[in-house]
Amino acid sequence: MSNTPHTLRDEFPDQMDTIHALKVANPEFARILEEYDEVNDQIHRAETRIESISEETEVTLRKKRLALKDKIASALNKRGA
Repeated sequence: MSNTPHTLRDEFPDQMDTIHALKVANPEFARILEEYDEVNDQIHRAETRIESISEETEVTLRKKRLALKDKIASALNKRGA
């Protein structure tokens, strides 16, 4: 289990099977998942002071993570519809 907050498992705990199925079936969705993980890791490294970034950059990354999370949620909602 990861110590990084906001992982996909944390954000969508009951939808991991659907996330996996979409990832396998849809390369664009897989890219969004990869980007989400990368951005989330960058934020975590900044929060834990492993990497120093400006407050403006951190805010930008948080907004990007939220936008990616919205795309993931939208894809999951379409799949469930």
